Amino acid sequence: MTAPMPAMIDSAELNRRLASGAPPRVLDVRTPGEFETVHMPGSYNVPLDLLREHRDEILAHVDEDVVLVCRSGQRAAQAEETLRKAGLPNVHILDGGITAWQTKGFVVNQRGQRWDLERQVRLVAGLIVAVSILASILVPGLKWVAFAIGAGLTFAAVTNTCAMGMLLAKLPYNRGASCDLRTVVAQLVDAK
Repeated sequence: MTAPMPAMIDSAELNRRLASGAPPRVLDVRTPGEFETVHMPGSYNVPLDLLREHRDEILAHVDEDVVLVCRSGQRAAQAEETLRKAGLPNVHILDGGITAWQTKGFVVNQRGQRWDLERQVRLVAGLIVAVSILASILVPGLKWVAFAIGAGLTFAAVTNTCAMGMLLAKLPYNRGASCDLRTVVAQLVDAK
């Protein structure tokens, strides 16, 4: 049996629902660093790794419609699967993520400039491949490092996961302000 397709919502529809009497809860699953750089007003930062690890504690404080946001929709799709498996019925994904929201001209809170996680992955993977190929002139076995990175990127595409991205998300640059379980739950409770 195949998993049901996630319910997508476009930026215009989300904007309309946010202005209604019963707006959905918007959970942004990007890293705290990405969230601090740009986010939708009223959204809550619940990084994907935190959501996966503490799903039940977070769900205890989310009982309404939920819209998941990330940069482009990939991490939100992973979060949607986690929440759907936990039994949360009304979960949507913002089609195109915060990128689409900004492109449509909707309001965002923006501060500073940081590279998003996907761009960081491309930089690190590209550097490792380039350096290992060049260094393989002196140490022929290093070409296998480039192969491993290519195989890892292929696996990431096929499984829609990214081990390198999850490792980079743990760096201090991407952690930003405090975004632990206690802080997230306190924000969700205070909003009710």
